[in-house]
Amino acid sequence: MADKGTYNTKQRERILKYLQGVQGVHITAADVCNHFRENGTTIGQSTVYRQLERLVDEGMINKYTIDKNSSACFEYIGHDGHGEAAVCFHCKCEKCGKLIHLQCEEIVELQEHMLKEHHFLIDPVRTVYYGVCEECAGELK
Repeated sequence: MADKGTYNTKQRERILKYLQGVQGVHITAADVCNHFRENGTTIGQSTVYRQLERLVDEGMINKYTIDKNSSACFEYIGHDGHGEAAVCFHCKCEKCGKLIHLQCEEIVELQEHMLKEHHFLIDPVRTVYYGVCEECAGELK
């Protein structure tokens, strides 16, 4: 059994190293699996899912479920999280599906206004603005 524990530790270290390398980028479990497959490293899909969920539980990555038709996205935030920057929102392009991480002081002010004036706390992890990204908007012109 000691080998199995060591195996999981090695897999976790590899996954964590990959996530640290893509800090600030939203990735899916499939992205993680594809990365390792393309680099000739064998890590099972169930191991990837299990390790991602553990890292979410430990507060090292955030998990975003935008809608029931999209895969959950993960973002590495490190041991201390984003700190003050933990308040972030997301934009999803309705054309290409790109998920954009949005940290914007004006939106934080809106969140504070909604709480103070309307007694409603907006959940930034679940708040998504839908529209068209700059790249796709250029294609529409």
